Amino acid sequence: MIMESETQSPKATNQKTKPKLGSKDPNFKLQAKNIDVFYDDFQAIDNISLDIVANSITAFIGPSGCGKSTFLRLFNRMNDYIDGFHMNGDILLDGKNIYDESVKVEELRKTVGMVFQKPNPFPKSIFENVAYGLRIQGIKDEEFIEERVITSLKQATLYSEVEDNLDKQALALSGGQQQRLCIARALAVKPSVLLMDEPTSALDPISSGKIEDLIHELKKKYTIVIVTHNMQQAGRVSDNTAFLYMGSLIEYGDTQKIFTNPEKDRTQNYITGRFG
Repeated sequence: MIMESETQSPKATNQKTKPKLGSKDPNFKLQAKNIDVFYDDFQAIDNISLDIVANSITAFIGPSGCGKSTFLRLFNRMNDYIDGFHMNGDILLDGKNIYDESVKVEELRKTVGMVFQKPNPFPKSIFENVAYGLRIQGIKDEEFIEERVITSLKQATLYSEVEDNLDKQALALSGGQQQRLCIARALAVKPSVLLMDEPTSALDPISSGKIEDLIHELKKKYTIVIVTHNMQQAGRVSDNTAFLYMGSLIEYGDTQKIFTNPEKDRTQNYITGRFG
């Protein structure tokens, strides 16, 4: 694991307004407190604490296998399905521990949406892909569903490209369109947080650019956390960046500062491509 001198608690962007960790404060949408994650005897995350500001974009960076995706999936409990998974510590959403026994995971995932590395549309029409989450909630008002589908496709900047073909099979769309469709599907149930696990890694540069533009636009209404291997992308899209290495948080703070004047030598070495 990382040497003790290289692992520090993250610094908030505004030190003066940072509340005690675990308090309910509108400035922080998500909070992680002393998180350890194990898969049986293997420790994947080692004592990470950080606060994520509401209506901001936070990027997790670091080499493959450093724990970025594992840490991201804690925020909507996707790791619960992995054999041997065990977590210590608290994950707070709006001040409430999402791992409390009273929390219903299905309800949590209406609030915390997820977009995966590879587009994963269902073998259904464009319309039914976006309507899916509403239908499994038991909503039967077709007028309401249509309104939410159209609104979500517009939010995902896809509607103008598909408005005349909503009955078209989603699998017939291009890769970039499929990824925006998956974003629309996540938005349809009105989450407040959107998690993105390398959402452009399988896309061409033009499609990636559209997704990045979309992420900037969505920040106005959503708190976004993105995992990326692309240093340039992290620099372009995020407000704050967390650098993880071997399961530990090395540095966390304002993206511009992380990329231009990091406090840790290991961060500097990773940013400049000396390892990773």
